[in-house]
Amino acid sequence: MAHLPNTLRIIGGSWRGRKLHFPDVDGLRPTPDRVRETLFNWLQPVIAGAHCLDLFAGSGALGFEALSRGAASVVMVERDGHAVQQLRENITILKTSAAQVIQCDALEFLINSRADVTPFDVVFLDPPYYQNLINPCCTALESGGWLSANSILYIEAELALQTFALPRGFEHTRNKRAGQVGYHLAVRQQSR
Repeated sequence: MAHLPNTLRIIGGSWRGRKLHFPDVDGLRPTPDRVRETLFNWLQPVIAGAHCLDLFAGSGALGFEALSRGAASVVMVERDGHAVQQLRENITILKTSAAQVIQCDALEFLINSRADVTPFDVVFLDPPYYQNLINPCCTALESGGWLSANSILYIEAELALQTFALPRGFEHTRNKRAGQVGYHLAVRQQSR
């Protein structure tokens, strides 16, 4: 009997209810529906037309949800070849030209790539747990010029990680937990 692939469901927007597959990859864990629902309620005023960066894209749950809800574009960065292949297949299935997949380690991408794209309005930072990747990614996001003047940063981390350093000028605005996961929204504070 063939193993049925893992599936995730887009929960809102133009692709609401669409199911997408993702591979069995160690550490790949799509953001749960209820967490995505809360996150996109938080992002609702700003997601339409936003340029998004989905670091550690994995299943693409956050990036595809953003596109479904009106984001202008999403760059998905993922290093695992199986996950990258499935992300590209899902882009074809959804018939979208607004998503781009880059196969690369997310931190290496931030440090070694040129930020010659429009800076990102929304960044999804959901690294593998217990690998101490949030602080260096936040530093690289700021120093590499990846963040727009009004950017919003979503961070998902193991609950045991109580504190982490946000990019300069950012402040936590929302924090919640679901099981053993903490999820956070941070925004750049405007100069007065």
